Amino acid sequence: MFVYISKRLLYGFLVLLGVIIVVFFLFNVLPGDPVSMMSGQRTDVATRAAITKELGLDKPLPEQLALYLKDLSPVAVYDDTPANQEKYAYHKLFTMAQSAWVIKWPYLRRSFQTNKKVSEVILENVSGTFWLAFTAMLFATIVGILLGVIAALRQNSWVDHTIITMSVAGISAPEFVLAAIIAMVFGYYLSDYTGLNLTGQLWEVDLYGKRLVLKNLILPAFTLGLRPLSIIVQLTRSSMLEVLSQDYIRTAKAKGLGNRSIILKHSLKNALNPVITAVSGWLASLMAGAFFVEYIFGWKGLGSVTIAAVYQLDFPVVMGTTLFIGVVFIFISIFVDILYAAIDPRVVLK
Repeated sequence: MFVYISKRLLYGFLVLLGVIIVVFFLFNVLPGDPVSMMSGQRTDVATRAAITKELGLDKPLPEQLALYLKDLSPVAVYDDTPANQEKYAYHKLFTMAQSAWVIKWPYLRRSFQTNKKVSEVILENVSGTFWLAFTAMLFATIVGILLGVIAALRQNSWVDHTIITMSVAGISAPEFVLAAIIAMVFGYYLSDYTGLNLTGQLWEVDLYGKRLVLKNLILPAFTLGLRPLSIIVQLTRSSMLEVLSQDYIRTAKAKGLGNRSIILKHSLKNALNPVITAVSGWLASLMAGAFFVEYIFGWKGLGSVTIAAVYQLDFPVVMGTTLFIGVVFIFISIFVDILYAAIDPRVVLK
């Protein structure tokens, strides 16, 4: 078990390192002048030189990558100066001459537009994306399993064909197209009947202070959950049909057990294994897939912040949010692998 977990952690680290390198080189070949973005077009030469040195832009690209990896590393060696202490907010482990081994949070640089730390930008907006993805996944899981069971029990009926057709459409349609259609229909044209807004935030500020507005979560969560819902419907249906054809189900029917008992206690319990496998890996995917949904619905989260940063060529914010989503995806994947190994010891032997 220890060897299995160690291998998964090593694979996760290598994947993360690959993501960091790809993201770094991708954004360093794009057009744009970071110095002008941070200082303005009419700044003096000394200020531009100081910013260039601060960002390491006066060094070759491989050396810039090494500095970026050093900033991201939780353990590093820096010159123990007040400027570095303020910049990295580190805790010293031990010192050697003028240098110090330190432990710190990964430093994701600062926004070109606001000069705010990218880590602060992420912390301010990640909760919106998390609650959107979590609500979408909860909706997709509950409704998807229910529809999948109904389709399996009504196999080859018009109900089954309708559910399957709708699930295929849900998988095929791009999320940004669905988001635009749903926003216009339910948030604009039918807003008088639905009571829903075209755009909105989870928390809104008015004369009475900050208040929670759950209705603003309905449309974006529904839109984001349509694709996983469609997949869960088909997984549940196929798994239920396979389980219902097993000998022990026929034995249970022969013993006189009611359909409700057979479905809930025998069929559904065993049919949910592949569904749980799919659901466990979808949360991180939904956080990444929420970008365009957030932008269309005006939802405050990592997605809307990242797209705004792309328009403004604010590369540190884009790089930081991309790496954050990558880290979340990798850690959830590792957690799911370890969970499988704990549930089914045969996984360790594969």
